[in-house]
Amino acid sequence: MPARDRMLRVDLSAGTVTGEAVPDRWLDRYVGGKGIGARYLYEALDSGTDPLSPANVLLFAVGPLTGYAPGEQRYAAITKSPLTGAFLDSYGGGTFPARLAGSLGEHLGLLVTGAAEEPVALSVEGGEASIEPAAALWGLDAEATAERFPDAAVACVGPAGERGVRYATIASDGGDHHAGRGGAGTVMGSKNLKAVVARSSAPEGLADLRERDGEAFAESDAGRWLAASATLETVDFADEVGALPTRGWQKGRFEGVDDLGIERVREEASGRERPEDPVPGGFRVEGDEGESVPRGATPIVLGAGLGIDDFDAVAALGAVCDRLALDVITAGNAVAWAVRASQEGLLDRELAFGDERAARGLIEEIAARSTPLGDALAGGVDAAVDRYGGADLIPTVKGMELSSYDPRRAETMALAYATSDRGGCHRRARPVEFEAVAGARRSPDERVAAVVDEQNRRALLWCLIADDFLEEVFRADRGAEWLAAVGYDHDPDSLARVGERVWTLVRLFNVREGFSRADDELPAPLTEPLNDDAGEGEGDAVDPEAFDALLDRYYAARGWDRRGRPTGALLRRLDLAGVADEATPVPNGTNADVIEVIERD
Repeated sequence: MPARDRMLRVDLSAGTVTGEAVPDRWLDRYVGGKGIGARYLYEALDSGTDPLSPANVLLFAVGPLTGYAPGEQRYAAITKSPLTGAFLDSYGGGTFPARLAGSLGEHLGLLVTGAAEEPVALSVEGGEASIEPAAALWGLDAEATAERFPDAAVACVGPAGERGVRYATIASDGGDHHAGRGGAGTVMGSKNLKAVVARSSAPEGLADLRERDGEAFAESDAGRWLAASATLETVDFADEVGALPTRGWQKGRFEGVDDLGIERVREEASGRERPEDPVPGGFRVEGDEGESVPRGATPIVLGAGLGIDDFDAVAALGAVCDRLALDVITAGNAVAWAVRASQEGLLDRELAFGDERAARGLIEEIAARSTPLGDALAGGVDAAVDRYGGADLIPTVKGMELSSYDPRRAETMALAYATSDRGGCHRRARPVEFEAVAGARRSPDERVAAVVDEQNRRALLWCLIADDFLEEVFRADRGAEWLAAVGYDHDPDSLARVGERVWTLVRLFNVREGFSRADDELPAPLTEPLNDDAGEGEGDAVDPEAFDALLDRYYAARGWDRRGRPTGALLRRLDLAGVADEATPVPNGTNADVIEVIERD
């Protein structure tokens, strides 16, 4: 198997494709995936680069283990987000990642710059890439685009990305999988890049390791959970603990949850994505919009979030988003904001929770930007707030809407959302899964340590690139044995530093873009109590003073100053001192010199 130590650089403005070696020191310090992407992005972009300009970079990255490791394969789309203006890494699964890895050969990814004058596609095969005309594909949805390449795997933009919706996705497997959050598809559309077509087969090798750890993964808690319910049981869990965002983040439980949860999905499912796999993937559901594969976010955001308890209607809304290549989470929150804004008298339009037909119509307006409201919502909730008001209705962090769990009954989850490097994302750390049951037994320092540790561990997994549910397989040595099998020399301690180093490098990128403590703030809606009768904890809200104390402790644990900037001492410890450029403010001294943690009860 070839070592993955090169990069294919695609300049769409010039119409050229060239190969280059990835610097050895970058491979050593950042491994691949998220880490290599962060290093290229920090090097390539100037502060203030318009995310939708030709100067922005879009990296389709695989990791050293893509195509070999057990579990679902993934690739990363890495760029500067048009939704948030921050660093963005978004991950897609399905068949495309392994075939992309096989097509790239010795390369770790496609680094795309510039913009084509007319729509194009990138064809990748045998370690080479070519730029091909794709005007005939422009306007097609994700499913129709994939059908044009029956012998290849395709990642593409749909109508939402073509029209510049700020949270368009990159869809693969005809819309069954997405690099979903933050607008990577919007950047792809701005470059007139309709599709990336991976024509080679998945790589072969490491079958013994894959079989061994695949069986171990299937028998792990995460493997059994995924085999039983994929991610759809999160609906039932969030409702049980009172953290299910309902009717635009007004309630923590949904009376119609039984029609949306895992038992209903099992009744409706026609099969699984990979029925022969020990961990068989998502549930396939037939509906009025054709077959779809709803994930946990679909019934949470488009069901409970919009007050819709008809599973078929929710699946149909998800299928519409999938074909248009539109992020389900932001789209659902945008519609929920519009309903609440209508009820508050901010919009001259009557909207109501529970109205599937109106929700679908508004989603289609967003994708087409065909009405003033649809055009405003195409920029996300914050853009709509700028036009109409209503900042206290739907929570966002760094311009990204929150996702699966309401943190008003899990305070540490608020910290995880606020400090997520790409905005309001629950995948960087999920302390809610422990705290909702036992949070009272954790001290503030233990809460902070849990968030920091999980963020670092996931950053490392996304360098590999490995499904984050595979953590139980890699936990013992952080993936050192697997990396050795593909030619990387890392011990567990050095890999632990990789995760922290990459998290810190991304923070440097965001600080250079002007992000600071003010962008890690607690969203205003979370300071208001929930309006439901969820029993114990009813009326909970996140205490701003307690949150501020946790944020102080988090910065201290990270080695950042009070404004959220990594210190010079931290950069020296992580071998990043020579990376920070003159445009990135870095305070001198140790973090003990620049931050004092305030003790609060």
